Amino acid sequence: MQADPNERTGNSEQFCADRIGFAKLTTMAFHGTDLRPMRDDLMAKVADGTATAGDGLDLSLIAQLLGDKQTGLSIQTEVVAFHQLFRSSCVAPIPKLRVLALAAPIDMGGNTPIEFLLEESGIELLTLYVVPGIDMPFPMPAHDVAIVIASSEECRDALRIIDEMAPSWPRPMLNPPHLVCNLDRDKLHHLLSGIEGLDIPATLWATRAQLSDMPTSDLSLSEFAAELQFPAIVRPRGSHAGVGLAKLDDAAAISRYLEARPEQEFFVSRFVDYASEDGLFRKYRVVFVEGRPYACHMAIAGQWDIWYLNAGMSDSAAKRLEEETFMRTFDIGFANRHATALSGMAERIGLDYFTIDCAENKRGDLLIFEADNTAVVHNMDSPELFPYKPPQMRKIFDAFAAMLCARAGRGQEHAA
Repeated sequence: MQADPNERTGNSEQFCADRIGFAKLTTMAFHGTDLRPMRDDLMAKVADGTATAGDGLDLSLIAQLLGDKQTGLSIQTEVVAFHQLFRSSCVAPIPKLRVLALAAPIDMGGNTPIEFLLEESGIELLTLYVVPGIDMPFPMPAHDVAIVIASSEECRDALRIIDEMAPSWPRPMLNPPHLVCNLDRDKLHHLLSGIEGLDIPATLWATRAQLSDMPTSDLSLSEFAAELQFPAIVRPRGSHAGVGLAKLDDAAAISRYLEARPEQEFFVSRFVDYASEDGLFRKYRVVFVEGRPYACHMAIAGQWDIWYLNAGMSDSAAKRLEEETFMRTFDIGFANRHATALSGMAERIGLDYFTIDCAENKRGDLLIFEADNTAVVHNMDSPELFPYKPPQMRKIFDAFAAMLCARAGRGQEHAA
């Protein structure tokens, strides 16, 4: 049974493990640093018994960054079974604020990468892994404001534990867990249905058995669910970064897809051709902080399944110029054009911080692919190639830090 958090707040120094952290390690990998020597050094510390819990969590992340997801998750499971609280480095010797991030023990894409948002803020970040079956630390670590960073689809147990404690939490809590759960792909289209100027295809959950039956029973997608039709988009439930995402043009394609996938549960939605008049696809990431939208990036490619890293933005000055224009004119351009849809979505989702991946359909409506609290929002791109990005990222980071400070301040006023 979890104790009342009001009775569990105290000094966290004695049981807080320091770590290199997500932002620094991911940035190293992004810029091509060979992480294997660091991995080997940490493994040597594990072997001789000198490794700390922070070393273990860093080792878990390095393994995942090197492509060994299963080993990384196994290490993480071992670490958080005996230690749950970690501290990331802070640029300020005396932090202006202490934030407690409530995380779930999941792969590296399953929690908000909050370190990127706070790296230069002077705000100290503590991350507490909420592990089912393990009590919260006693006393609860001292903090000024808390934020839930666990994702929706695969973190239900952690979110349930946090939700049970939320009403008596002693400090302001951002991104409350009951709202995070609404970001599930098969829930979001119900939540956002009917917003003027917004197009979000229905996404339905299907088992492997249900999909397998279609080619042999001559069922069409519309007979499985009225909202669906070919061509359709399918992806494994709980997948990140486009893993397993595919377009199905007919029932025969389902069999070919399942032959290549081991998963048992999938999300299916209708395909929307969102190509512009020039035949290129444009996909946008927008960040919401306290309901206000900010441009994060724009990817342009010749194929519909775009991610920023496969769009060739570094290789095209023309694409970068278009992204720069998107960012510089965002408030009077994209955000103004879709003001009704963006504000309606922010109001219904209700989270303090989240992101959307979106496009514009052929009618000019805002086409929503997903809303998420765990998308990577970073400033790792080359400032020489992308000189327009650092100022835009700073806007987002400053807004996020200001939100935390304001909420902490209001919490103190309420307590007084």
